[in-house]
Amino acid sequence: MKRAIIIGAGPAGLTAALELLRRSDITPIVLEADQLVGGISRTVNHLGNRIDIGGHRFFSKSDWVMNWWKEILPVQADASGPVQIAYQNKTRELELEAVVGADPDRALLLRGRLSRIYYLRRFFDYPIKLSLNTLGNLGLLRVLKIGVSYAWARLFPRKPEKSLEDFLVNRFGRQLYLTFFKDYTEKVWGVPCREISAEWGAQRIKGLSISAALKHALGKLLGLDQKKVNTSLIERFLYPKFGPGQMWEEVASQVRARGGEIRFGHQVRGLRVENGNVVAVRAWDEAVDKEIEFACDYVFSTMPVRELVRGMNDVPAAVREVAEALPYRDFITVGLLARKMRANPQSRSTSDNNMPPDNWIYIQENDVKVGRLQIFNNWSPGMVADPGKVWMGLEYFCNEGDALWAMPDDELKALGKREMAKIGLLDEAEVEDAVVIRMPKAYPAYFGSYARFDVVRAYLDGIGNLFPVGRNGMHRYNNQDHSMLTAKMAVDNILAGITTKDNIWSVNVDDDYHEEAREAAGA
Repeated sequence: MKRAIIIGAGPAGLTAALELLRRSDITPIVLEADQLVGGISRTVNHLGNRIDIGGHRFFSKSDWVMNWWKEILPVQADASGPVQIAYQNKTRELELEAVVGADPDRALLLRGRLSRIYYLRRFFDYPIKLSLNTLGNLGLLRVLKIGVSYAWARLFPRKPEKSLEDFLVNRFGRQLYLTFFKDYTEKVWGVPCREISAEWGAQRIKGLSISAALKHALGKLLGLDQKKVNTSLIERFLYPKFGPGQMWEEVASQVRARGGEIRFGHQVRGLRVENGNVVAVRAWDEAVDKEIEFACDYVFSTMPVRELVRGMNDVPAAVREVAEALPYRDFITVGLLARKMRANPQSRSTSDNNMPPDNWIYIQENDVKVGRLQIFNNWSPGMVADPGKVWMGLEYFCNEGDALWAMPDDELKALGKREMAKIGLLDEAEVEDAVVIRMPKAYPAYFGSYARFDVVRAYLDGIGNLFPVGRNGMHRYNNQDHSMLTAKMAVDNILAGITTKDNIWSVNVDDDYHEEAREAAGA
């Protein structure tokens, strides 16, 4: 029997493992450095209150992905007939049949989507709507400036588009870019937008623009097919009752039940390459405190490209130089459990604890460090132990080793409470509990040596039985469904004897999957 070593137990790694077991006689061994599955799609349980690292809405324009998910966890029955999650298609329906009598604790819930911007201490709908609320919040002068600058950008676009700033200005106008995109994006990435590749926008934002938002609003009135619009505009999604990690915990159980292995506490240190193929993977086993070598026929790598190349032998100097300088952005979540939030007439709250109905709120204010606020109650009631309290996650973007990353947990908790009070969302005295979670290398970045990433890709593609997949494995800001599709295509290629890997790299490049700038920056 042949053996595949899979580095990492996130969405890409576990998808590869289960697909191999379902469709071949190749035995997967998953090596995971941590003690949890799911990668950045894990769910962290703190005293019965659950945290979704980064926020993960379960929808995809891939029917394969949607059906794959509902095979793992059934869709909870709250109505008879197919569940119309996102498509509302008049000519064809994606059949997501709700399962009557399914275990309510092992189910996908149908959830509403609401994301808003918090700016000028006010709430703005996103995508921005030409409503009385927007006009009142911005003021007539700002609205006029936004309209004039948008018209100018359409008449005289920046060419060529070299940076993310060029990309955003061309689609939204300079004034709207300055108002709603620049500060937030630079808070997320820590560098000016003019230093970030325009490829970032091409991959993550694609067809979204003011005109696209207007077309969506018109299409909604006319009942047009949502599958043809940007995913940033889709208003419903599926979500596991206990967070995204529940999906991947269930997948891990199925991998083990079918004979696959998942080894926790195994940090991959290197690959031994001979004659253009990987023959062994070296991993440090923390349980026995020594390095172990695993012989292999195939390798699926979801580990950061920098560490992958660092641990390979006989790598050309140019490849090693580019890989070593690839940038990443790291991530801290400060969870706060509060009795109630501060009342705000714009929040649309209907609860006694003043909790707004948003899944997440983008904090545009430049006088605080927090970038985004998740309200976990609104993702699923199963995310909070006491539904009468507000369980929220404050998201901070940083670089591993910088002052924010190195800040002690107690200081981070105090910072979170202080900043929520400063912008008028919470009184510090209402906070009952707090927790800090750090996530290194959460976001592969599109600046620095990334401009020469083709050098690394060409070298890795030349190793026949090595398949980089997933977000960090490809140094590409994929969503979890894209990560799953890269793993599926890698398995397809192995079983079909296809040696080129171009189709794997084409995921989330030529498809019609779109993401809004704000969610792309932080999700």
